[in-house]
Amino acid sequence: MNRRASVFSSRSLALAAIVALSACGGSSGTSTSSIDTVPTTEVVNDVPVYPLLGTPMEDATAANRPAMVVKIDNHPSARPQAGINQADIIFEENVEKLTRYAAVFHSEGSDPVGPIRSGRFQDINLLGSLNKPLFVWSGGNSKVSAAIAKSDLIDLSYLKVNKDGGFTRNDEYRAPHNLFAETTKLWTLAPAGSSAPSTQFTYRTVSDANSSTSKEALGLKVSMDGVKVQWDWDSAAKEWVRTQDGTIVVDPADIALSVPNVIVLEVEYTNSYSPISKTLGSGKAYVFTNGVVYEGTWSRTDRLKPFELKDSAGGIIKLTPGQTFVEVARAGKTAVVSPGMTQDEVKFP
Repeated sequence: MNRRASVFSSRSLALAAIVALSACGGSSGTSTSSIDTVPTTEVVNDVPVYPLLGTPMEDATAANRPAMVVKIDNHPSARPQAGINQADIIFEENVEKLTRYAAVFHSEGSDPVGPIRSGRFQDINLLGSLNKPLFVWSGGNSKVSAAIAKSDLIDLSYLKVNKDGGFTRNDEYRAPHNLFAETTKLWTLAPAGSSAPSTQFTYRTVSDANSSTSKEALGLKVSMDGVKVQWDWDSAAKEWVRTQDGTIVVDPADIALSVPNVIVLEVEYTNSYSPISKTLGSGKAYVFTNGVVYEGTWSRTDRLKPFELKDSAGGIIKLTPGQTFVEVARAGKTAVVSPGMTQDEVKFP
């Protein structure tokens, strides 16, 4: 069952089920003998859950495979992108006067996925906590390629696994924004001994109310490089719906991109043509979940460990089980839309 299709066929019921820790959709990918078959799952209240979603596990085979990160193009000619509604986590990074997605797949796959573009130096630190993820990209310049080769990211670039990874050019898209692959085939290329990622976030349970440090929010605006991003709270679906440059974001099936959690990490970027985000250290964070926003901090001292998110009182921020979108933004580029305000009244910073 496709997770996103089931959500939109009956959105209110599906999202209520997510918050109640009910079952999440299955997987379109397969496991192979090269992947560790011994369950290494997270458990919440005696129920095994997907580590990148916090929702109850339905497919133990999928739960034990490695995370897969696909670098997805966000150029206007690359839209609509395939796989954005199947990824467990999506990071949005600033690149050269535009943004690019690092879409993390684990509980579910996408055939096809893309358009796929090149990697960046910043991917090595940003994705390190995913436990040696499969890294799917089109390739890069010699310096980036050498750095990724030396890292613990598993290089599944177009140049290395072209046919085996199901890479193909889609004539409906204009080159170079037309490269796609298949997660089902890519997972079969996982090295022997590959294992599942660890949990990246802390999730609330049905009995967890919003903390007193939270504030109601109707949405947010983020100025990414070359892209004006807006998220609106859908109270019926209990999800944040993404608008980009004034247009609601959809996948090739015309299904809107909406998620239970949006995180904004304010980071420093190097002042170069190809910006590099500094995701080790600390900074301001906004966490939007369950109709509220927490304004707090992120911290991270080791690239092999997840971001730690704390509220204004120093407590760990708990997300709603389900998908998470992470904006890796520049400082001072986020505006919150509070009750009594409209999106039009709030300007992009």
